[in-house]
Amino acid sequence: MALTYNQISAITEKKFLPKLYDNIFDSNVLLSEMKKGNGYRKINGGERIMVPLEYAQDAASGAYSGAELLSTTDAESFTAAEFVWKQHYANISIQGIDKLKNSGDSAVIDLVKSKVKNAERSLAQNLGDGLYSSGTDTDQLVGLRVAASASNTVGGISQTDFSWWRPQLDTSSTTLSLAVLKTQFEAASVDQEKPNLITTTRALHNAYWNLLQPQQRFQDSKKASAGFENLLFMGVPMVADSKCPASHLFMLNMEHFFLVAHSNVDMKFVPFVRPINQDVEVAKILWAGALCYSNLRLLSANTALTS
Repeated sequence: MALTYNQISAITEKKFLPKLYDNIFDSNVLLSEMKKGNGYRKINGGERIMVPLEYAQDAASGAYSGAELLSTTDAESFTAAEFVWKQHYANISIQGIDKLKNSGDSAVIDLVKSKVKNAERSLAQNLGDGLYSSGTDTDQLVGLRVAASASNTVGGISQTDFSWWRPQLDTSSTTLSLAVLKTQFEAASVDQEKPNLITTTRALHNAYWNLLQPQQRFQDSKKASAGFENLLFMGVPMVADSKCPASHLFMLNMEHFFLVAHSNVDMKFVPFVRPINQDVEVAKILWAGALCYSNLRLLSANTALTS
């Protein structure tokens, strides 16, 4: 007897989905980095995703002597960015004719496996694109090109109105040089807070490689072992990312750049069903969350580099 929808769903969920999660997040250097430590967070819900921000030093503080009066003024120094939930999905669909062509339980399972792999690639593609989205697709994540601005509204906060919510932008440098990189790195550093990952295009990664002397071409072994080719700048890995848009280079502080997922819709599998008017069985994988920022002052972006 042929496998039922419930049996196919159970096999898919038990056998194929556990690997899907890791494969999606290991497909892209930014997704891979976010999967580590505190870069990927889960919450149970809420109208929006709230990210607390500290934007000013408390004025009621300082040195004092003896019985000198101390200020008790309550100065506002905290606010919150509010990020809207974004949703992604991928279908796993099996047409009736495909089941006929792949008769037998083992053949059907192989067919489902290939369909899951395709869904996996689609989700990886969509999430990877979302990390660098420009905001033209309002259903997408609030990507780096939205955040890398002096005039956008990010997390409900206007960069035009609040200078502390603007990144370190270089929109004029067209030639990659060590001096340009050093200027941006220092601009995005405050004491111990420094960029810890640099992403750019393959072309600009190659241009940086050509700037270095052979003895200076060091790599971060952890990134290399994960399959991501990288070079170091100021001790920070620089990685070529296929999703990074042309002419761009981003210096990221991964403590302030992270994904938040809904704990109930984190690569959630929706079992196979047959629509009433189609000879097809369809399952879905769903994800809901947001790309969040907690300190855009520590983000650096070059947007006009050509070589």
